[in-house]
Amino acid sequence: MKTIEVVAAIIRKGDRILATQRGYGDFKDWWEFPGGKMEEGETPGQALVREIKEELDADILIDSFLCTLEWDYPDFHLTMHCFMCSLGNDAIQLKEHEAARWLHKDELHSVRWLPADDQLIEKLILSL
Repeated sequence: MKTIEVVAAIIRKGDRILATQRGYGDFKDWWEFPGGKMEEGETPGQALVREIKEELDADILIDSFLCTLEWDYPDFHLTMHCFMCSLGNDAIQLKEHEAARWLHKDELHSVRWLPADDQLIEKLILSL
């Protein structure tokens, strides 16, 4: 089984977390933390800054490393490096996602998260 290594930004604004809705692929319409695949030679931080610029046309500040998650999807193994982040400014523009929502901790269970991302929800509820 192939392994895909990705980065994810848990972007926080006050007591809310940004969730983005996928607009493509097998998990179209499911929700995720924005980010994406690391490219050869990139550090996780470099990949995250690049991915958020590509997906949201936004500049982020990486506040802290949260965790690395492992998840087996039917066709691949995912290694996901997760970082707590904040926006450099409040402007975002959806370039790959169908929708975005700022969710309070009481709302985190209100969307259908991708399986790997869903592992973070309880940890986030406790930290907000």
